[in-house]
Amino acid sequence: MSKFELKLPKMGESVAEATITSWLKNVGDTIELDESIVEIATDKVDSDVPSEVEGVLVEILYQVDDVVQVGKTIAIIETDTEVTINKDTDKPKIQENKIVISPTVETIKTDTKKVEETITDIRSTFDNFYSPLVKNIAKTENISMAELKSISGSGKDQRVTKEDILDYIKSRNISTIKTPEKLIQKTVITNPKTAQTPLSISGEDEIIEMTRMGKLISSHMVNSAQTAAHVQSFIEVDVTNVVKWRDKVKDDFLKREGEKITFTPIFMQAIAKTLKEYPMINISVDGDKVIKRKDINLGMAAALADGNLIVPVIKKADLLNLVGMTKAVNDLANRARNGKLKPDDIQGGTYTVTNIGSFGSIMGTPIINQPQVAILALGAIRKMPAVIETPDGDFIGIRHKMIISHSYDHRVVNGALGGMFIKRVAEYLEAFDVNRAF
Repeated sequence: MSKFELKLPKMGESVAEATITSWLKNVGDTIELDESIVEIATDKVDSDVPSEVEGVLVEILYQVDDVVQVGKTIAIIETDTEVTINKDTDKPKIQENKIVISPTVETIKTDTKKVEETITDIRSTFDNFYSPLVKNIAKTENISMAELKSISGSGKDQRVTKEDILDYIKSRNISTIKTPEKLIQKTVITNPKTAQTPLSISGEDEIIEMTRMGKLISSHMVNSAQTAAHVQSFIEVDVTNVVKWRDKVKDDFLKREGEKITFTPIFMQAIAKTLKEYPMINISVDGDKVIKRKDINLGMAAALADGNLIVPVIKKADLLNLVGMTKAVNDLANRARNGKLKPDDIQGGTYTVTNIGSFGSIMGTPIINQPQVAILALGAIRKMPAVIETPDGDFIGIRHKMIISHSYDHRVVNGALGGMFIKRVAEYLEAFDVNRAF
């Protein structure tokens, strides 16, 4: 028998830590190969960590709500599988021809209990012990150390838990509470730097806590609005040829490729081609420097099961043909709906597209997805009366039209460039060959 150290895996270039949200296994449970052991959350996406070996879970090193650095060991699994110890661990190497007898599960449990008792004794010599998560919440809510020490803890050894500090914040934010028949006066403190207006709540109103994802999206959007100088350009596009072509090929496309073709990959391909022609839209801003991106990585706003939106990324989108783009769009959309996205799936975007037409909107003013400098919104496709020019004169006909909305950062993208960009996207779509193969 040997011990395997389950480490928190790398989850993308910009992800350095994760919060333990739920242990799916307990000490003593049997673990199968690739079986999920623990659920984690990063500032990008929720995920789970599978086991790389089969065996018995003998030790859990971090508790729920603990913040763990990438590469740290989070659990120990006793296994019959031969385990190669990483060089960066502090465990001694097993010498050849030397028999190493692993302790039994009961021995490990006994030793673990002794260690926990020792840790408790050590902690008792200090006035307080706070987890990284509690400290982060205290810092965000501007809670001083003296104020933090006044909070009664409900955790082990009277330790302050996440629930304790959140309950304290709620009680601190309520200035006066009257009977349900009267109004409840509540001062909401979300940012100590921003003055807040007292909020009146009736006794029958329902107070709903924002989800973790909702809070992240809220913070991301406020940050973008405060960072970029948002301006918008709009253009009407005749997509009649696109609609006719899709209606003609969608059944054959499904039979041959096993995928449904929507309008989204057609639009994404046109946008990727345009970004190649206008590389100064495919940039980021770093202080007083402009980063010109080599790759064209298209972010695609997709709906999650809880109604929130997330932006998975199609990497090197300009290199994909229409079939490849369709498969990429469908794969990311399906995994977003089913909560199966990985952290790498939402990394590295250089430009974002959001399809507001799927919700019935004809146009919008989307907020830029930082650190990008522009975002494009696709409005609903509608049948519209239009003037059609012919050699025999003009006449009124029914055409399929949509409005494209382009938000861009006026610090680095002027109106001419922002307008020319969507004009070129429109030209690609209006010149779509209705007789093309897929």
